Amino acid sequence: MTRPLLVVPLLVAAVAGAWLLRSAFLRWRDLRVAQTYELAAEQRPLLLRVGGAMVCGMCVTALAVTVSLDSRTGRSAQQAGAVAAPETAAAERSPAPPPAAPSSGPPSPAAASPSRTVPPVVTQFKAVGQPAEGELLEGAVAGLDGRPRTVRVWLPAQYKEDPNARFPVIVLHAGSARTTADAELPDVFDGVASAVKLGRSRPFVVVVPQAPTGTARPCELVAAAPQAVADDTALRAAVGAAFRTLPPGPGDWGTLGIETGAPCAVAAGLARPDLYGAAAAVSGRYDAAALTQTGADAPGTAAAKLLLAAAKSDAAGLDSARKLQSALHSGRGRAAQADVKVSDIVQDYTPERVRLRLVRVAVQYLAESLAKPA
Repeated sequence: MTRPLLVVPLLVAAVAGAWLLRSAFLRWRDLRVAQTYELAAEQRPLLLRVGGAMVCGMCVTALAVTVSLDSRTGRSAQQAGAVAAPETAAAERSPAPPPAAPSSGPPSPAAASPSRTVPPVVTQFKAVGQPAEGELLEGAVAGLDGRPRTVRVWLPAQYKEDPNARFPVIVLHAGSARTTADAELPDVFDGVASAVKLGRSRPFVVVVPQAPTGTARPCELVAAAPQAVADDTALRAAVGAAFRTLPPGPGDWGTLGIETGAPCAVAAGLARPDLYGAAAAVSGRYDAAALTQTGADAPGTAAAKLLLAAAKSDAAGLDSARKLQSALHSGRGRAAQADVKVSDIVQDYTPERVRLRLVRVAVQYLAESLAKPA
């Protein structure tokens, strides 16, 4: 229906344009004659006719393109209908499957109940940015409460260089509820990438889960209840299915927390030394008693490896780190076995530069610690 409606104005514009063009030609010829005999002649009618002809020409072009596209669309739809018609007719002519013969014996357990095998759910991650020359992707993974939570994954620039290479993982914890660490500290990936560029670390895939909800400072909760840590089996399975990461384990997975996220990283490293080969915490403030209890109750035989880093000018941060180090060494069980290092050498002229260098130190520590057996 659209094509006939467009053809009418197309023809009108074409006829009007032809008439104006012919009239302009005649007017131009008269002007040439007038100039030959040095007679006065007005050029305005000629210009008006030429302008009108140009407008008509543009209208004809636009309408012709529209009619052509509409014609192609109609033919495509007709071809699709012609292809689908035989298939539909064949489906209608095909006989229905015969009914199953009744069984004389008792039904088997497999036939009595439907299969309970559930295919694994593959999380779809979509690109949301390219910080630090890498690629940042985002997806949703179910949390411990069954509700979806945001998970971001940063792939280093080296990820695209070798399609067969697998990469170790850093789990980066956030310190504010319902946020990811990169939302709080958007330059964190620059610190990770700079450690690789300077040859101080191998490339890591950085997994950034959304912090647990229920409190404004979830890491304070995690320090006392490490089972609430944002990393869990569902998250690790989703990351392993979507990306070329090395299997979870102390040889290839580490954890990192910055500022308010630092206690989460310490709690994860103390509670799961069988999963994380090392944990690094930057510029944090720690509940020494709660974290020491977490370390004492840790299962298994592996000793946790921790780095507590703070700027040289951060007196409160260094004091909190040294108190935690002392509490762990004097604690009981696995807490006393923890290998805790404190870094206090970083200094620079801006807070952003200090944070970048602290992250670089933390990533270097993780790379060196994961390369060594526990």
